[in-house]
Amino acid sequence: MFGIILNILFLLISPLLFIGLINKTKSFWAGRKGPSVFQPFYDFIKLLKKGEVISTTTSFIFNMAPSLTFASILFAGLLIPIINHRAVLSFEGSFILFAYILAMGKFFSLAGALDTGSSFEGMGASREASFSTLVEPAFFIIIGSIIAISGNYSFKSLSLILQNIDGLGFLIITLSVIALFIMMLIEGCRIPIDDPTTHLELTMIHEVMILDNSGPDLALILYGSAMKMIIFASLIINLIIPASLGLIYSIPLFIGILFLMAIIIGTIESDIARLRMTHVFEFIFIMSSISLIILALTMITLYKN
Repeated sequence: MFGIILNILFLLISPLLFIGLINKTKSFWAGRKGPSVFQPFYDFIKLLKKGEVISTTTSFIFNMAPSLTFASILFAGLLIPIINHRAVLSFEGSFILFAYILAMGKFFSLAGALDTGSSFEGMGASREASFSTLVEPAFFIIIGSIIAISGNYSFKSLSLILQNIDGLGFLIITLSVIALFIMMLIEGCRIPIDDPTTHLELTMIHEVMILDNSGPDLALILYGSAMKMIIFASLIINLIIPASLGLIYSIPLFIGILFLMAIIIGTIESDIARLRMTHVFEFIFIMSSISLIILALTMITLYKN
């Protein structure tokens, strides 16, 4: 019970701290003090207190989309093992429900953007849908490969794969970490896929989809985007921390790796610019290519055994 409560608290608190640490890292590399790591919390509370401006061209779909999208992300987070390698909801095949719950949330966010009738938001929704068609197959290939090696059909297989593996197994883990990290940048709408601070509609993807949202709805959208990054970061960390490690050691190690990942993302966003739209798909195909390599290595491993 303690582990479940700890997982829920971490899932609720860490997303905004994660974003705050990324922003702090970017400020450091820019040579300025920058906002506090708690600034995303202040912004979230400020947005909750604000009123909403809703276009008369929208329908109930636009009003429901932010809440349904956030609910789907929160539910998906309950399926992921976080602090103690145990998820709040764990069962065989949970990774399938996880993928489709996130897809449902993505559908509602796209529908909300299209419901505004804005050509710019429709453009952003089209780009977001294109990225998702590449992310989802790669996710199934990676998780399916890990499950095939570990023999466990839940997300617990992420930490179990570290037991009794050879050189090919470590290579599979390394490539999986890289591919999932790229997924995290895609789903979190970060550089080099998208720039969360841009205000130029023609180059925006996720940000252009939420131009008509304000107040509490905007707060839920931004919070959900941060929570999705924590979810994918947790998948990566579970591949690194073995299941045999005790709770006393796994908690500080988990937090430390998450801290390091925030610094890495902040450093990436400080050193490189967003890719040209024509090159974004080339970058995403790197993730797809890695997933196919993982599948090939998995087939070799299973054949050897």
